Amino acid sequence: MGEFKHYSVMLKETVDMLNVKEGGIYVDCTLGGGGHSLEIAKRLGKGRLISIDRDNDAIRAGKERLAEYIDKVTFVNDNFKNIKEILADLNIEKVDGITADLGVSSYQLDTPERGFSYHYDAPLDMRMNREDSFSAYELVNTYSEGELTRVISDFGEEKFASRIARAIVKERQKKDIKTTFELVDVIKTAVPKASQLEKHPARRTFQALRIEVNDEIGMLKGAVENMIDSLAPKGRLAVITFHSLEDRAVKEVFRSKTDGCTCPSNFPVCVCGFKAEITNLTRKPISATDTELQENSRSRSAKLRGAEKI
Repeated sequence: MGEFKHYSVMLKETVDMLNVKEGGIYVDCTLGGGGHSLEIAKRLGKGRLISIDRDNDAIRAGKERLAEYIDKVTFVNDNFKNIKEILADLNIEKVDGITADLGVSSYQLDTPERGFSYHYDAPLDMRMNREDSFSAYELVNTYSEGELTRVISDFGEEKFASRIARAIVKERQKKDIKTTFELVDVIKTAVPKASQLEKHPARRTFQALRIEVNDEIGMLKGAVENMIDSLAPKGRLAVITFHSLEDRAVKEVFRSKTDGCTCPSNFPVCVCGFKAEITNLTRKPISATDTELQENSRSRSAKLRGAEKI
């Protein structure tokens, strides 16, 4: 098994946004390689950190990396969409800060047997939690052509989605598509040669399949709402997204929690009773610096948004 490594995108900007108090309670919803958790733990005095990840490998590696701070860190193997239940189980009512880095860890991408990458030949998998039953293999070999087109178009923003879906269905009529390279070969037959020169032709399709397998977009809005509900007054939320669908979902939740009264402008008094729940700390999302981009090209699409509970 490879070492669980992950470049912590916008590490300083994210943890600074949380405004960590020495005695506060904080949640890292996506432990990953442990970078953000470690930086939070360093700034805590007698406070407490809850580090969550749906990947058991991340929990194992996190316990090693944060061994020096183990007395103040609680590790939870679960999906961060369940943050309310997780905190209730720990008898925690509200917290002072929450962060979530929605990117796939470098470990997951670079460990061939996880099946996330089109650069390695491996069984089609892509499960962030390997105890889940549904994998990319089931998706590719059971979804209808229409369903495949929808997934690849919506989640990959791939303009050749219908051609790729058609090619997948045609190929699996001969035999199941079992490996990443088998899928890459199918995709290459569907994407025009001219479009394969600039970027890898499977990049968008693999992103789309990963999102569908792990229900990343489906649960995101509800998860962000649960995070906001879990914050104490003046508590902070910092979320890092890596593609437009994620960023749009976070932006929409932030907007719905900040806009206040929803009554028509010609109403003399407010009757909706809506009150803003958060202050948006980032009207425009924060992007990685040029220095960071030189160190980690995967930071290029990252956007950081933050909010403070009223």
